Amino acid sequence: MSSTEESNPTTYLKYKNLEDMLKVVLFAAQSPIGIIPMLYYINYKGKELLFIETGAVNTIVHYITVEERPTRKFIELKQLTGKFEFVNNIGNDTQSIYIPILHLEESSFEFPI
Repeated sequence: MSSTEESNPTTYLKYKNLEDMLKVVLFAAQSPIGIIPMLYYINYKGKELLFIETGAVNTIVHYITVEERPTRKFIELKQLTGKFEFVNNIGNDTQSIYIPILHLEESSFEFPI
């Protein structure tokens, strides 16, 4: 392990469902800093992955494998209930967070799958 990996390890957290992973976004949005993590999509080793990256000192990657590539551009996440749906446009619901899904061609992360 290199000295960079020792001082800044990456932690991977795999979720059973997208709803649980999106709770990380809700928590971050309600924090004093109010930073909403980006949601990324990548086809990695033939698997469809959605992931977010958090962590100020050590990198934490929250991810889930999904059945198919997302076909919509955003997730509308209800702040009060945690319910979500895939949508094509940002709406005008002030009680929702609209999270763009960013499609990556490649990533330097090596997911443990």
